[in-house]
Amino acid sequence: MLVLTRKSGEAIRIGDDIRIVIVSIKDNHIKLGIEAPLSNPVHREEIYLRIQQENKNASTTMPDDIVDALKGFDV
Repeated sequence: MLVLTRKSGEAIRIGDDIRIVIVSIKDNHIKLGIEAPLSNPVHREEIYLRIQQENKNASTTMPDDIVDALKGFDV
């Protein structure tokens, strides 16, 4: 892990497309501004982990589950 020291208003760059700015520092909280292309989604880690788990759960759907879900539809 790379650890950098920055002051409020200063920034770091990740490659050519991502810029992270220290917006403010107050007590135990830091506000970050993140500029990134729309093709690079930005999430808080707990949300990212939830998305990953939901994707994993969805990928383990059994074929019988799909057949049951389609019952009653004119396919």
